[in-house]
Amino acid sequence: MKKIEHIGIAVKSIETSNSLYEKLLGTTCYKEEHVVSEGVKTSFFKTGPNKIELLEATKEDSPIAKFIAKKGEGIHHIAFEVEDIVLEIERLKEEGFVVLSDKPKKGADNKLVAFVHPKTTNGVLIELCQEIV
Repeated sequence: MKKIEHIGIAVKSIETSNSLYEKLLGTTCYKEEHVVSEGVKTSFFKTGPNKIELLEATKEDSPIAKFIAKKGEGIHHIAFEVEDIVLEIERLKEEGFVVLSDKPKKGADNKLVAFVHPKTTNGVLIELCQEIV
């Protein structure tokens, strides 16, 4: 794993939260995107080398809707940039981690993504990210 790529925060409203994070971070959202396959709308903020992804559910059965119903708004995941996501998935599985999919899928911000189950990472949902070239 190369670095923390971003921190994902589940929110009830992108519009309301964008305003809050613009004030908090002193910068504007640089990108909004719908990820239809995940039932989520995202917005991204950058401050220095760090990125924050806000995630709003667009359907009631999406992972973000379920997360907010269970835990409320807040940190949803930590994403790590990886060199080769396929190899990283296999490496983590060999190390005993539960990866939620055998193959990466297209995510937001021009990334291939895969998630590591929080039951195997001390309660933290980990996202693996690789830039699509």
